[in-house]
Formats: sequence, C-alpha cells, structure tokens
Amino acid sequence: MKKERNRKLIQLYAALLYNAHLKGYIKGDIYIGNTKAVCVPGLNCYSCPGATGACPLGALQNALASGTNRAPYYIIGILLIFGITFGRTICGWLCPAGLVQELIYKIPAPKLAKNKITHILSYLKYIVLVVFVVVIPIWYGLQKIPLPAFCKYICPAGTLGGAVPLLVHPANADKFQMLGILFTRKWIILILVLCISVFIYRAFCRFLCPLGAIYSLFNRFALTGIHVNSDKCTSCGRCTALCPMDTRNAGDHECIQCGKCISECSQHAITFQAGNCVIMGGEGLQENTGKLKIITKRGKTIAVCIMAALLCTVLAFSNLMPGQREPVVPANTSYGYEKGQRAADFTLVTVDGKNFHLDEYQGKVVVLNLWATWCTPCVNELPYFEKLHQAHPDDVAILAIHSDLVTDDVDKYLSGFNYTFPFAIDKDGKTIASLGGSTMLPQTIVLDRNGIITYNQAGSVTYDILETLVNAAFK
Repeated sequence: MKKERNRKLIQLYAALLYNAHLKGYIKGDIYIGNTKAVCVPGLNCYSCPGATGACPLGALQNALASGTNRAPYYIIGILLIFGITFGRTICGWLCPAGLVQELIYKIPAPKLAKNKITHILSYLKYIVLVVFVVVIPIWYGLQKIPLPAFCKYICPAGTLGGAVPLLVHPANADKFQMLGILFTRKWIILILVLCISVFIYRAFCRFLCPLGAIYSLFNRFALTGIHVNSDKCTSCGRCTALCPMDTRNAGDHECIQCGKCISECSQHAITFQAGNCVIMGGEGLQENTGKLKIITKRGKTIAVCIMAALLCTVLAFSNLMPGQREPVVPANTSYGYEKGQRAADFTLVTVDGKNFHLDEYQGKVVVLNLWATWCTPCVNELPYFEKLHQAHPDDVAILAIHSDLVTDDVDKYLSGFNYTFPFAIDKDGKTIASLGGSTMLPQTIVLDRNGIITYNQAGSVTYDILETLVNAAFK
C-alpha cells in the first residue's frame, strides 16, 4: 500500500511538471515558450493551457504529416531514448492520463476483471498506432495536407486536458461558435472512455493508447522496470493473476511496471530495477551479487527532494521567466476579435524576397490569413484565397502570414503548389500579436480601403464567405 501511495505521488508530480504553466489556466491561453520544443515522456496535450512541453505522440504525427517537408529524426530519437530507458514505466509512473483513469477506477462500481476478450482487445492499440498515428498522417502528408489523425479524431486526453479547460474559460466564450460535429464526436469518445474506466482498469491505456503501444515494444529490454529472477521464480502465476492489466508474464509488453506484483511474490523473485540498482523488492538479492543495492529510506528522501526541486524549477521557469511572448498591441489597433479600429502598419518580407508594407495598400481591401503548414484547416482553405486573388487582382491585396509557433521550411512546402498571392513568416510574432492574432488557427482578418478592420475571426472560411467579407469591406 505504501509503495502504491509513492507511485501515485510520483504520478501527481509528473502531471504537475507537464502542466506547470499556471498562467495558462488563469488567462485561458496556450503556453508557447521555449520549453514547448521539448517532448515530455507521457501523453499530455500540447494545447493544454498549462502544458510546458509537447506530447511525443502529437509531435510524431505532425512530423509524419509533414511528408517530405521535415524528417522526424528528433521525435523518433526522443521516443527511442524514452523507450530504451523506461519502457512502459512511463505509463505506470509518469503519465497523467493513467493517473486520471486510476482515480476514476476507484469509484465504487462492479469491476470487470481481465479475460480473453480484454486480452484480444489489448492489441487494438497497435492497430490504432499503425492506422491513425502512422499511415493516415503519412498518406495525407504526401498530399501536402497535414493530418494528425489520432489527435484530431480520437485522443480523449487532448479533449480533457486541452479543449475543456480552454472552452470553460470566459476569455474563450466566443470559441463555441467554432465547434462542430468533430468536437461532438471527440466529446462522446471522452465520455465513453471516462465511463468505461469506472468499470475497467485503465481502459484507454489497455485498448486505445498508441503511445503505450510504442513503449511496450521496449518493455523487455528497457533499463528501468520489472525484473524477474528466473532462478527464484516457480511460475506459480500469482503475479499475473492479480495484475489488472492484460499481462501473461510479469514485465511483458502489457506490463505498466507499477510494481504491484512485487509484494505478491512469496519467492522474492520480482524486483523493480533501474539498471543494476534494485529500487523495490528483492530481499536477499544482495547475497547473490554485489552489484544490486536496495535503496534506503535516506535515498527515497533524496529522490523526493529532487522531484520537488525539479517541480519548483519548472514552475518558476514557465510562470516567471520571459519564455512566452506577450502580445505587443499598439493603442490604435484592434486586439482579439474587435473590429472598427485601424490596423497598425507593418512590414513583412515575403517568401519570394519582396516587402509587404501595409500602408502601401491604402485604397485596397486587404485580406490577411494567419496559417501554418501543420494546420489541416489552414492548408485546406488556401485555395480559396488563391481563387479570391484571381478574382480580384487589382482591388484586393492578400497576404498569408505563417505562424511562428512551429516554423517549418515554408518555401519548400509552397514549392509543391502554384499559389500566386504572397506568403510571409512572422518570425518574432509581433505582427500577428498586433493584429489580434491568437493561438487558434486559421484566422482571417479583413481591412477596408481605409485600413479599418471589418472582420477578425479565428476559424475556417470558404470562398463564398471570403467574397461576402470582401464585398462588405468595399462598402
């Protein structure tokens, strides 16, 4: 019981470390500081207001969805390091999604024990991994359409950790009009997963989580995790019989390395080790080899102090240090979704090396599109802006400004298309901030002939909508 409390404490520490940007919950926005370039080990949505790092699963999909635009060397390397070092120890000790499921499972209700059906269903997560994390992103990426399919269509952790905190914040009340059938489906998936988790231990981890599927491939040879001393093991099966996961043997691909089986082994054959260092279990193992050491109470105290110090460091860095850009908004410009005010002048260098100077387009309607190569709705609506440019070559100026949240090789990406309107990258984010840009993409901003903002809204548009907005700006 004490070991289980210690594991819950570490799970809680991990969840706090992953989501240490408390300002995000207060302001209702997403942290975009420097630490977002680093992946955390567990499943934790990039769009969570408190997230200080990226989700490895989301990063993998985005890299694969980039097609030939960007090789996924970084994220594959990170997953290899996490997998070889920890395996599914991450699932049992360092994943916020696992902690949520375990807490929900404590709700008093009839429990469904593992059986042949749940064992078969445990392989479903590998199908989800192949189809939604690998095949679909690569397929659409080769067509220059970024589609992180698992994040977009399934991930309940993203809905619970990202969408829900953002939508309940008063600052994002206007985002509800952007919701559609896709969010409704994901909301239903979240509710189903939460309800099933009351009756089935870690249902999402066992049946759907592709990140767990990836880490399971490393379980047998990971440096950290369950180790079974074959000389002592009598193959009584007590460890797997009492395990709530769909394990066939202690430490196999379904084992989340929680360590519950250690106290159930009467032969002391099961230990939790980090390399040759025994962390839990293994009474008497010191007699067999001098390499194995059991962590003392002093060692546990030191470990807890290190975790607490690390938590305080991350909290201070993400909340006090100048990592996230604050919007720089001149007094005479609109911010957010206001309209009727004059847009501040700006100059951006386009990808073809020319200057786009806003004041030079006085007398024309100006349409600004905030987009990104990794944003599926953004990419899908670019042809509408091209069609608008062809329909109004003389009286409408169009500029697509790429977000600097993730700066891909925009030149290389655009080389696969024949767009004739200009593109630019807002490298320091100041232009987007001055126009009232947000972390919600895509976003369309329309200025009338006098530079007054007539429309400034996040969300997808169609060609008919663009024509209507332009015609209104002409008046």
